[in-house]
Amino acid sequence: MINGVFVRPLTRIPDERGMIMHMLRMDDPDFEKFGEIYFSVIYAGVVKGWHLHKEMTLNYVVVSGLIKLVLYDDRVDSTTKGQLQELFIGETNYSLVHIPPGVWNGFKGIGTTAAIVANLSTIPHDPSEIVRMDPFSNHIPYDWALKHR
Repeated sequence: MINGVFVRPLTRIPDERGMIMHMLRMDDPDFEKFGEIYFSVIYAGVVKGWHLHKEMTLNYVVVSGLIKLVLYDDRVDSTTKGQLQELFIGETNYSLVHIPPGVWNGFKGIGTTAAIVANLSTIPHDPSEIVRMDPFSNHIPYDWALKHR
């Protein structure tokens, strides 16, 4: 795992009326602070990335559908510099993924339906603190193509 990244399984409480899906509470040990929460819809087969935040910590949860989330540590002073981390999160693996500032991330919608990704960030969106890169750039050694394993 990349230094500072963690994945925490979350609770879903179903009953005959529907379901409650937990995300993050202010009294959770990993909660930092609230900046904003927003939702990103991604269509199946589409890649959103690469991007990193200079100051913002991300807390991703996929509330509908499934994504492949890929992280790359390019931080100069990190013990995991150069490491990739690939995660599959969504309805079949309902988890919170905590991503510290400075870690490149991108995700791809997988399956047959759009996915909805919730992000509870530690600061409000600020275009001046985000860095973007083409998802097919050679700087990050990752191939987004389907892998037949």
